[in-house]
Amino acid sequence: MAVSYYTQEGFNRLKEKLQELRTKGRAEIARQIAEARDKGDLSENAEYDAAKDAQGLLELEISKLEELIANARILDESNIDISKVSILSNVKIRNTANKMEVTYTLVAEEEADLKQNKISVKSPIGSGLLGKKVGEKAEITTPRGKMTFEILEISR
Repeated sequence: MAVSYYTQEGFNRLKEKLQELRTKGRAEIARQIAEARDKGDLSENAEYDAAKDAQGLLELEISKLEELIANARILDESNIDISKVSILSNVKIRNTANKMEVTYTLVAEEEADLKQNKISVKSPIGSGLLGKKVGEKAEITTPRGKMTFEILEISR
């Protein structure tokens, strides 16, 4: 698995989620399995099968999070080069078609939150902005078609 970069806050959220799944998540699944087991014949017990399936999915999610955390690197925000767009950059862009301006923060995929204007570096717009400098234009293919954005400002 590839290395992923996180803010300290994003990394802490991943660890908290993993801890919650390991404790509360596993305890809840164990309770569901025990409850289903108490209902009798396991060969025809849909609740038992569903609980076992849920257990498998939970363990898969736990192992994915463990792998993410093992390959995570925490970014030092004070060392971010703001001469060009990179992860953790705040980028003010203008849509050249409608002149609308918006500021995004480029983050790791797991930290993306459009409500907070945090977009993934792997999203079409995020990846299209990477490496660009102030004054440059980025032509990006989005689900709505090709769009051109001008980079107005890059900050931390």
